[in-house]
Amino acid sequence: MASNEKTIIGVDVGSGSVRAGVFDLEGKLLAHATQEITLFRSTGNIVEQSSQEIWQAVCFTIKTAITKAHVHPTSVAGIGFDATCSLVVIGDDNAPLAVGPTNDPNRNIIVWMDHRAIEQAERINATKHPVLNYVGGAISPEMETPKILWLKENRPHIFQQARHFFDLADYLTWRATDDLTRSVCTVTCKWTYLAHEKRWDSDYFHQIGLSELANENFIRIGQTVKDPGTPCGRGLTKTAAHEMGLPVGTPVAVGMIDAHAGGIGTVGIKNGALTNMAYVFGTSSCTMTTTEKEVFVSGVWGPYYSAMVPGFWLNEGGQSAAGAAIDQLLNFHPATSEARKLAQEAGVSLPVYLANKVLAEKSIASEAINLARDIHIVPEFLGNRAPFADPDAKAVIAGLGMDRDLNNLMAFYIAGLCGIGYGLRQILDAQKACGIQCENIVISGGAGQHPLVRQLLADTCGITIIGTECSEPVLLGSAILGAVAGKVTPSLPDAMKQFTKVNAIYNCNTDYTSIHQQRYEAYKALQKTMKLIRG
Repeated sequence: MASNEKTIIGVDVGSGSVRAGVFDLEGKLLAHATQEITLFRSTGNIVEQSSQEIWQAVCFTIKTAITKAHVHPTSVAGIGFDATCSLVVIGDDNAPLAVGPTNDPNRNIIVWMDHRAIEQAERINATKHPVLNYVGGAISPEMETPKILWLKENRPHIFQQARHFFDLADYLTWRATDDLTRSVCTVTCKWTYLAHEKRWDSDYFHQIGLSELANENFIRIGQTVKDPGTPCGRGLTKTAAHEMGLPVGTPVAVGMIDAHAGGIGTVGIKNGALTNMAYVFGTSSCTMTTTEKEVFVSGVWGPYYSAMVPGFWLNEGGQSAAGAAIDQLLNFHPATSEARKLAQEAGVSLPVYLANKVLAEKSIASEAINLARDIHIVPEFLGNRAPFADPDAKAVIAGLGMDRDLNNLMAFYIAGLCGIGYGLRQILDAQKACGIQCENIVISGGAGQHPLVRQLLADTCGITIIGTECSEPVLLGSAILGAVAGKVTPSLPDAMKQFTKVNAIYNCNTDYTSIHQQRYEAYKALQKTMKLIRG
């Protein structure tokens, strides 16, 4: 590209890897780089990470992506960060603090999927505080105030020593710029900040047992809150710029949660965010629906003001296990070992191998449902995030026989995908009952890339699924934030229109509507039965 042409960088910190992408101002991905990061797991639903390891991966992937893109560092007009909604704990002298029983300060992040704070979440919900109306009526153990309360009660010395509690995206912008600004997206969606009133609710923190945070005027969780895309401080500090190989002062945007970046990178297409639901299908799944006025949907997080698109309300659903649920299912099957070897020989992941094999055998993708036969799966291995807000929900697998072959593994896989689709349909139904209508679902995320997956989602939900042109829409979403911060586009809505384009459309195949309706009813019956068994 010409030496005077500008580029933007998006950085996405997921559960298992950090990715950086370099884009031109047409939204074309010039190059990207990936670095795996460690997930530390312990008994008791504990999942932790290292902020230092993540930061090193961020700097490495940015440098690598710039080199692969063959662009000069001075071409970078802005950087945007997105990350999982994980809790980062920092002490004096910016040192990481150990958040778990290993006492390892390198394990200073409580990951979003960590469910150690279920008891704390239940106690918070028992208060029925009005703030909870803005998280779908019930707070999740995936959110940050239950996690901080767990720290206070189980590791009080760490709670006392902590100088900063960050959502991971806000940690990254602080590390890059020394600016303590928090994102409207992170603190509204995961911390109970009331963005429509531009305030924290002190009474909530007093009532749930975190009076310290209110008494110190919220200095440890964020006194300055700004919209995603707003420039942070004076851009990259000298230290951060050196680590990334970029000029000092390169603009850095206030960041956002990874799923919401996927929304930014997709829903601007066609008639825009008010008609499209964003669906990010990765390790977990997330649905994001934009409305002009606040809509309260029981069990669906929100409504959140300006959490994704400035000036509009957001309702957020999804499931804690999506791509991870498919992986878990496949691990149960006796034919998986053989299939995994075949997938490795083909140079693809096991789910992609199975999806390719199904399409090779079926002339129409929708016909794949016939493979599932009597197998029905409710893949709620990590509870039900929406629309029931039930972290104790469990998975159900029904209809198994003695089959051990590859064909049965394919049937198992298809049944699992359909289970993901029916869970998505429940969220659509819950929102529709409250007056939210969606014309299309715009999909992103690694687990949702395959044409078979997209067609089955269209069929199970009875709605059009749209894929966008960019192969990495979450990275594009974070890069769009960098474009706004770097002033190469006037606003976030303008940038969404500029950078997003339709690539493929998958319409519901009505020839299979009746079978999916029957299976959907079975899905709901299995959910109810499991809840009855749990007592």
